[in-house]
Amino acid sequence: MAHTIHVDVVSAEENIFSGEALFVALPGESGELGIYPKHTPLITRIKPGAVRIKVEGKAEDEFVFVAGGILEVQPDTVTVLADTAIRGADLDEAKALEAKKLAEEALVNREASIDYAQAQAELASAIAQLAAIQKLRSKR
Repeated sequence: MAHTIHVDVVSAEENIFSGEALFVALPGESGELGIYPKHTPLITRIKPGAVRIKVEGKAEDEFVFVAGGILEVQPDTVTVLADTAIRGADLDEAKALEAKKLAEEALVNREASIDYAQAQAELASAIAQLAAIQKLRSKR
């Protein structure tokens, strides 16, 4: 049996993934992070994007879209506390395109009642979700 690391991906709504993995890759605040068993402990923010989990004995990687959050790494455990997390199989491209369109319209609209920071965050999340969908499709 190969060395593994326990991975938990949770959102406010539910536990998305919990299990042993050979490798985890995700979008850290300073760039893409790759986590293997016995990794140096760290805590960092994560950006919207795809979490890729290589599960022992499975040909296909597990994909989870996260809309940001916190990553905690211990030598034998990876915990992703996501603002929002969606299993790769549950991603909806039409919904993501609509969210992107609405966020872009909000940014173009010059009304004072618009929360530009919120619109920018929604746009970044929608773009990251579409990128995750593309990444998932290319793996199949």
